[in-house]
Amino acid sequence: MRELWKNRRGRTILGIFVTAVLLAMICLAGWMWSDEALLTDLSQKNLAPCWAHPFGTDFMGRDMFIRTVTGLSMSIRLGVLTAFASAVLAALLGIGAAVLGKTADSVITWAIDLIMGIPHILLLILISYAFGKGFLGVAVGITLTHWTSLARILRGEVLQLSESRYVKMARKLGHGAGYISRVHMIPHILPQFFTGLILMFPHAVMHEASITFLGFGLSPEQPAIGIILSESMKYLSMGYWWLSLLPGAFLVAVVLLFHWLGHSVSALLDPDSAHV
Repeated sequence: MRELWKNRRGRTILGIFVTAVLLAMICLAGWMWSDEALLTDLSQKNLAPCWAHPFGTDFMGRDMFIRTVTGLSMSIRLGVLTAFASAVLAALLGIGAAVLGKTADSVITWAIDLIMGIPHILLLILISYAFGKGFLGVAVGITLTHWTSLARILRGEVLQLSESRYVKMARKLGHGAGYISRVHMIPHILPQFFTGLILMFPHAVMHEASITFLGFGLSPEQPAIGIILSESMKYLSMGYWWLSLLPGAFLVAVVLLFHWLGHSVSALLDPDSAHV
């Protein structure tokens, strides 16, 4: 362990492991506390942060620490699901645009430009509302709006690989697009895929909280971070600062952890990176 800590690459790997374990613990704790997050006790309402309630209690006496962890757990799980689905969609379309010919490339490129040309949050709200909001609406909205950047990157990588000698030789030997994609393309774009996948997590978590806060996301009955922050706004003028400050700070911390995790994995996968 001491030798691992002395090596910069080793410290990065250790940091990635600790961060992943911490995020997994938040998910597990939130899942275990899903019922406790809904418990009310009017005799304990609007309590300031204390030893018994580190984040205080809200207007219904619900423990804000438990509700915050439960909300973050839901956001992380939703972020992992949507980021993975969006990354797979980006990989399929990015490879397809570069492999299936000029017509497919033109259509997919047009779709990328169209989605990137619409204000992100507006498109996300419209898709979520069209699918009935809730978990399904948010998941579909995030999935369909977060794939474009990664698809454009993967398309560029595949186009470069298409001009390489071994790919041209594979074509001359009669191998089809499926074989070339599976054997020669996918192994080379895996680092970009995994990096883009992890970097989608913070965007997915933040956008889920944003549209839920605006009323177009998860159901108000769920202890989601967006719901917690939305409910706390009306109590700020009464001096109940902990209802919004502490859950908001936790949300920012989780987003920053995902952001750091993505850049660290990118540095590890890039052999020429100067950061590791």
